[in-house]
Amino acid sequence: MPQSRQTAGQPAMTATVPRQLVHRAAVAETLLTGWRRLADDRFTVAAQWPRAHGLHVSADWTAYDPLLAVETVRQSGTLLSHTEYDVPLGHHFVLDAIEVTTHPEHLRVGALPAETEVNVTFTEVQYRGRRPSSARYTAEVLRCGARAATADVSFTCLGEAVYRRLRSGRTPDTVTAPPAPPGLPPEAVGRALPGDVVLAPADREDRWRLRVNTAHPVFFDHPQDHVPGMLLLEAARQAAVARTGGKQFPVAYHARFHRYAELDEPAWIEIAGPDGPGIRVRGTQGGMPLFDCQVSLAHT
Repeated sequence: MPQSRQTAGQPAMTATVPRQLVHRAAVAETLLTGWRRLADDRFTVAAQWPRAHGLHVSADWTAYDPLLAVETVRQSGTLLSHTEYDVPLGHHFVLDAIEVTTHPEHLRVGALPAETEVNVTFTEVQYRGRRPSSARYTAEVLRCGARAATADVSFTCLGEAVYRRLRSGRTPDTVTAPPAPPGLPPEAVGRALPGDVVLAPADREDRWRLRVNTAHPVFFDHPQDHVPGMLLLEAARQAAVARTGGKQFPVAYHARFHRYAELDEPAWIEIAGPDGPGIRVRGTQGGMPLFDCQVSLAHT
């Protein structure tokens, strides 16, 4: 395994890791505070969850949203890819699939910020030359020793030149999202603020237009040339909440991503049907599939 380019085992719980290592521009959106190698392909990552967050804490500050665990897992894989597997800064990470199951009883907000530990195991790393081209990892998020979430993630790494060829000239400077249409009422999708609503009414029940606001400070922490995966997962979340009338809320996401969601083309989110104990949500754009997500639910 390649040697770390940085000192793994920097002090945890005293400061965040460099924000560039988790592909964030804002320090406030950087959740990780340190990491340590346990064995070949096994690591532990320290994270801190704030008691208040612009999106991923409930309006009454009593519960963390499961998508905060998703973002923590995403940041953990990105951090370790750069520091332990020698993926250069500036490479692009394409999320292929993510499966995250959370345990709401361990997502309650306490009197102090939540100190969490993420145990990560890289199970498949594919190389092109001397650097990884894709990887898969599993993660276990612990809070006070209790399992708050588990995850399985796969992604692809692309160098800048390859990414730019793939994107055919689309950059944050050349692609502009149209004005977002009026959204659903926030209470219909389990959000407190109108600006956090990512679904707009469409032509039929159980189908919505995706609202893309590139000024949103969480979804668009930095300029993008496409719709980020976390916004698509939020759309799946809101679709499931709207479908159940707010009586159930997501606790798990099993998503597969098929192609980039473009900023300057309308995209659609729809309920594809019940699937076991949850709801299957599908995203499309130009008649082509963007992603599929099985959302598992629990009663409020």
